[in-house]
Amino acid sequence: MAKYIFVTGGVVSSVGKGITVASIGATLKARGLSVATLKMDPYLNTDPGNMSPLQHGEVYVTRDGGEEDLDVGNYERFTDTELTAASDITSGQVYKTLFDREKQGDFIGGTIQVIPHLTNEIKNRIFKLADSSKADVVMVEVGGTIGDIEGQPFIEAIRQMRKTVGRENVVYVHVTLLPYIGSTKELKTKPTQHSVNELRRAGIQPDILVCRADSEISESLREKIGLFTDVEPYAVIPMTTAKSVYEVPLILEQYGAGDLITKLLGLPQVTPDMTLWRTLADKAINYKQIVKIALVGEYVALEDAYYSIREAIYHAGFKYDCKIKLEWVGTNDIHTAEDAAAKLKDVQGICLAGGFGEKNIESMIKVVEYAKANKVPFFGIGLGMEAMLIDAGRIVFNSKDVNSTAFVPETMYPIIDIPQGRKAELEHVAALRMGDYPCKVVAGTKAAAAYEGKEDIVERHRNSYELNNAYREKLLDDGLIFSAFSPDNEYVEICEVKDHPFMLGCLFHPEYVSRPHRPHPLFSAFIDAARAK
Repeated sequence: MAKYIFVTGGVVSSVGKGITVASIGATLKARGLSVATLKMDPYLNTDPGNMSPLQHGEVYVTRDGGEEDLDVGNYERFTDTELTAASDITSGQVYKTLFDREKQGDFIGGTIQVIPHLTNEIKNRIFKLADSSKADVVMVEVGGTIGDIEGQPFIEAIRQMRKTVGRENVVYVHVTLLPYIGSTKELKTKPTQHSVNELRRAGIQPDILVCRADSEISESLREKIGLFTDVEPYAVIPMTTAKSVYEVPLILEQYGAGDLITKLLGLPQVTPDMTLWRTLADKAINYKQIVKIALVGEYVALEDAYYSIREAIYHAGFKYDCKIKLEWVGTNDIHTAEDAAAKLKDVQGICLAGGFGEKNIESMIKVVEYAKANKVPFFGIGLGMEAMLIDAGRIVFNSKDVNSTAFVPETMYPIIDIPQGRKAELEHVAALRMGDYPCKVVAGTKAAAAYEGKEDIVERHRNSYELNNAYREKLLDDGLIFSAFSPDNEYVEICEVKDHPFMLGCLFHPEYVSRPHRPHPLFSAFIDAARAK
């Protein structure tokens, strides 16, 4: 039988539950245990893929094509485990399942209730993940904060799990904030006390508290928190803001969280191998070079909108002992070539990420033009590659009418389009290439050098638009190189610019499969070129 860890949050959201779950998973993996993770979001949306990045951050894509909450990306990065669509559920998905079952007659006309029907469905999702993953430990994060109305069914479901699988197979972890009051120069515990009281009213006594703060948490404060929450002081884990998120597994180990969790769950007590995390923490602090990279995109007002790209750039920096200084550049601030030059003149590399709309693509093309003219190392991802192709097409055809049908449906030169075979499915998931797809790399290219000569690769997609093959050969006139294709040669996956230190675009999303100790080859090649500038 799997063991279960349930993680809840209190006081405020975005306090670090996702990183806490991911870091607990890292400490368990370091003990030789297998882990699976599940994010339960109380919002009523049925698909995170339909939510604005400015509201909820990036959409993370799993290998099987699931569009998930960004925390799933942290779970994968920290545990180095490939997850599936089963690792994220929303209230909307759960309710929809019940409504569909009602239409099928599963309830024989009976009344459908929150308890037991909704809570049973939530528990079924947890058990399905445990069965499919065969993991030693299943970690479940409940989104939002304790006391949220929409989260109450999830809290009740995880309370029932203690009875369902046995108290000895469940650990409850509560992540909470200790706010600092500047006028009195002290951390306050009262919000944490109220948060735990709310959790206890729902029937859950936390076994472990992870207390977030921006300043040191004293032993006396841990004892006070333990006294008022009925948690042993040694189970009150101080989590002051770290210099790097990759220090968090080490902080948990420093205060004995891993040993405590395995003891509570009756798991073997072994010495964890934390070498990887000590190495990463050291690289984040001790570096030989600072490299300034511009991350350009439409949604930079919320950095979480490009969470995986940011982390993938950092991972490549670790490889070369570089500290990455990111300059966040919004495409909404680039209207002219002069704007692009002013925003990008001091950077050593440009990473062009996604966005949407005709206005946005015109700004992206100006970024492409600047990088090409000034020989600045450039890496375009998704729409960033499409901007490269549109720019090349405008030069070849000497026309500003070259565009994508996503922005100008009646464009004279539809360089970017949805393939004919998928247009009829535009309203369906089938219109998208979502998840892992095979790819073949062309020898002798910069892409081949990045992949160290490996020809057959697998990359993760989230796209519906492709290079229109009717223009494939003509675009080569502008000095483009197509350096990777789908196995059937139907889709161009990577393009490069000749006579440039490094100017490469890919249609897939390599950021999803980058790991802190194993950066993606294309990000590594990009940062290597940037640090040489």
